[in-house]
Amino acid sequence: MEVLPSVTSGDSQIPEHVAIIMDGNGRWATKRSLKRLRGHEQGAEAVREAVKGCGELGIRYLTIFAFSSENWSRPVEEINHLMGLFRFFFQKEVKALCEAGVKVKFIGDIRRLPGDIQELIEDLKERTKDNSKLILTIALSYGSQAEIAGSMRRIADKIKAGEIAPEDIDEIMVARHLETADLPDPDLLIRTSGEQRLSNFLLWQCAYTEFVFLDVLWPDFRKEDLIGAVEEFGSRNRRYGAV
Repeated sequence: MEVLPSVTSGDSQIPEHVAIIMDGNGRWATKRSLKRLRGHEQGAEAVREAVKGCGELGIRYLTIFAFSSENWSRPVEEINHLMGLFRFFFQKEVKALCEAGVKVKFIGDIRRLPGDIQELIEDLKERTKDNSKLILTIALSYGSQAEIAGSMRRIADKIKAGEIAPEDIDEIMVARHLETADLPDPDLLIRTSGEQRLSNFLLWQCAYTEFVFLDVLWPDFRKEDLIGAVEEFGSRNRRYGAV
């Protein structure tokens, strides 16, 4: 494995958990006078680059924002094309993911997806469940505000059932009722395309996450971009509110 020396030497740090907002597929296609759908297709290759790069760098957790709850408002043709890409990716990549030791998880309202995709998701989770080199979490039909509201409902149900009291609620309890309860909070969040916002992604979990915003459009994202973001992360002093 060839990795830039500054990533693995000296005082540099490798983040345990990297989250990525994969932005810019449509603009990538528009710049080339192509349909937006071609941008999504090329973006799938960038996902492979990110997964491979994280594995090589020793990053343990990767969470990618594949389809937001707001994306359901896009044109039907685009949504259908994306669903087709998900079908293709979930079936075609299983062998490669297993060979790379990648375990796949999902967060989001999977119930809104077509039935056959829900079945593919369950199959992918089952076939990769024993892998442990990299935990890949795919946020699909996901919105962080809805996730937090769901956490509140689950806690409220426990209060109603007499299992806990309102005064028992603290930050730890809320986190334990989120969909990411079994994941560490992201150390580093990368967003491509130059935009600088969270777009309803992991709002609770990113309280102390370091952000790196890249001008590269997602379909052009390569391992070198990941390495650069990790180097930037390693140069920062994370104080978590302390001096």
